[in-house]
Amino acid sequence: MKEARFHDLVDTTQQILEDIFDESELDIDLESSAGVLTVKFENGSQLIFSRQEPLRQLWLAAVSGGFHFDYDEESERWVCDKHAEQLGEMLERIVKQQAGVELEFEGL
Repeated sequence: MKEARFHDLVDTTQQILEDIFDESELDIDLESSAGVLTVKFENGSQLIFSRQEPLRQLWLAAVSGGFHFDYDEESERWVCDKHAEQLGEMLERIVKQQAGVELEFEGL
């Protein structure tokens, strides 16, 4: 995957994430800087999304661990390189665990 395509995909994904969290009723802080999106929940836990340009991966750090996602062109989704779970599915589970709220991450 070319560098420009990778950056476009990550930028789009991070914007979708920001929109989902902004539209939720969660009391959170969002910080976006230098390709890193940090979601801080009211209880102090965080989600950190970062682009790993050399590997062409999107990384997620959560209370439950660190996860690396490759973009699958066929499904047009970010897929975990260890569990083959899509980013959106994993986020639904992780947000429920960390914030106690159900959010939908359709399209991720």
